[in-house]
Amino acid sequence: MLVDGDRIVATGREGDLDVDAEPRASAPGQPAEGAVPVADATVDLAGAHLTPGMVDLHSHGAGGASWDDDLADVESGLAVHRAHGTTRSVLSLVSAPLPRLRRSLERVAALRERNPLVLGAHLEGPFLAPGRRGAHDPRHLVAPSPEAVDALLAAAPGVLRQVTVAPELPGGLEAIERFVAAGVVAAVGHTEADHALTAAAFERGATVLTHALNAMPGLHHREPGPVGAAVGDERVTLELVLDGRHVHPQVAALLFATAPGRVALVTDAMAAAGAGDGAHLLGGLAVTVTDGRAVLAGTDTLAGSTLTQDAALRLALGPARQSPVAAVTALTLTPARALGFAAAAAGSAGAGAGAGAGAGASVPGGAAASATGAAPLGLLAPGHAADLVAWTDDWHVARVWAAGVELAAGRAAGGR
Repeated sequence: MLVDGDRIVATGREGDLDVDAEPRASAPGQPAEGAVPVADATVDLAGAHLTPGMVDLHSHGAGGASWDDDLADVESGLAVHRAHGTTRSVLSLVSAPLPRLRRSLERVAALRERNPLVLGAHLEGPFLAPGRRGAHDPRHLVAPSPEAVDALLAAAPGVLRQVTVAPELPGGLEAIERFVAAGVVAAVGHTEADHALTAAAFERGATVLTHALNAMPGLHHREPGPVGAAVGDERVTLELVLDGRHVHPQVAALLFATAPGRVALVTDAMAAAGAGDGAHLLGGLAVTVTDGRAVLAGTDTLAGSTLTQDAALRLALGPARQSPVAAVTALTLTPARALGFAAAAAGSAGAGAGAGAGAGASVPGGAAASATGAAPLGLLAPGHAADLVAWTDDWHVARVWAAGVELAAGRAAGGR
């Protein structure tokens, strides 16, 4: 593989790329045909697995830092995820009063200006069903009125990448349409919706199911619910928290089998990821973490996770019985495509670079990579971002590059 700046410029088998050769001459004034630039430096990975950098659609914090706070410690929190192979992140915000959410979106916009590895923000609330709120503060839940939707869209134009909506709320379906028309990916989640209503939300433009099977009706043989609607619609990506606690690995395997190429493994990680057990906060609510399991204090309600994406990969390869191509795809190409950060033809691309093909979600208002001129994500292929993870034989992170720059080595930064 040859990297120039922040992009991959060539890939091939050993011997195919002559990185020491000068470019072949062509017609005067024209670039050399089929030429490969001379490499300034060579990195020998000694046969390690190499995959694209992982993309996390849904995380709330790490290393003691929460994305809902003033973001003063966000870089240290993001460094935890980077050391575990996540090179691009969407910062998820829990339910809060609208003025506070607007300020949080503005802070994420400022952070993104100096750190392009941050893809934007995901509003997991406040448009959630009270009975399915999970670890969201019920005092901050509201219906998605046109005024509320417009206020959030206007807070920091372009920074809002994804929003979760319970479609049964007053104005829910209309809000989905408004978000999608503004270029925001709409997700169905924290909902009481049945199969029919969820399918209607997908027809209105929603293309993601927020942490499938959690905070929603289950998959029943006479009422398939939101999961059944998502599995049956090839435009939809299903988020999955594969930590061994949120969803049983056998059920995860079922989702992989019934929605190939459309499962995106997310962490839903909160501040305790990489910070150890004890007392923590999630959006102002007290959380207790014991043996890595995060719950609202005094309850058995899961409050996000302490998961990192490399651990999710190992669970996918092990208990969930996925092939390396399927597992890596769920952490790279699938989430990139769900947000519009994959190349236009990525859905038909081969699996040779460590992120296989599969049915892809259509992203109304997406195509974020092409719209911003940024390199597409999710594949080890020419023209794509030089986001790379080198893995040991037992699938632990050895080295990480983002936009062509090497970050802290995984094991040296607690990657195992």
